[in-house]
Amino acid sequence: MMNLVDILLLSVALAMDCFTVSIVSGVILRKRMWRVMLQTALFFGLFQALMPLLGWLATSSFRQYIEAFDHWIAFGLLLYLGIGMIREAWKPDETPHTFRPESLRTQLVQSVATSIDALAVGISMAVTGYQTVSQLVMPLVVIGAGSFLFSVWGFLLGIRFGNGIRHRLKPELLGGIILLFIGFKILLSHLSVYY
Repeated sequence: MMNLVDILLLSVALAMDCFTVSIVSGVILRKRMWRVMLQTALFFGLFQALMPLLGWLATSSFRQYIEAFDHWIAFGLLLYLGIGMIREAWKPDETPHTFRPESLRTQLVQSVATSIDALAVGISMAVTGYQTVSQLVMPLVVIGAGSFLFSVWGFLLGIRFGNGIRHRLKPELLGGIILLFIGFKILLSHLSVYY
């Protein structure tokens, strides 16, 4: 089982995708919309905490099946979001944009896409000595809280510094490229394990 320092480091590592997506969403929002920010951060934290639990629960009978395709699901979702954001970047400013961080659908898709790789964390927990759900409570709370906090921080940074770069850079284009990068990183890291 992991010690507290390992759990904190794992939490930070898992929160980085949420942090990045939140920065881009903050740049697009342009202003503090606390309901949107907190709702998105809550979804990110919740999904980052639930995915390891699902991975842990599924390990006993489905481990080889989950490991075989979880990276493809994450890649597909991030590819979908990334391409959509890149297309949005090239629309004229007068055209309504469909990538909206305040949309519940967008928040849920982002939450699932950025947390799929956390399934592997649950699988690794199962094989490193976590035998009961009660042993998982503390690590999952730390992971969820870390993702929540990093997401709020990402939104605030995106809003604070985004307006200055918005006129020089299309945030939707940057966000789309970042999401594609995250998707390819997940895919390549999982494929390199098999080859």
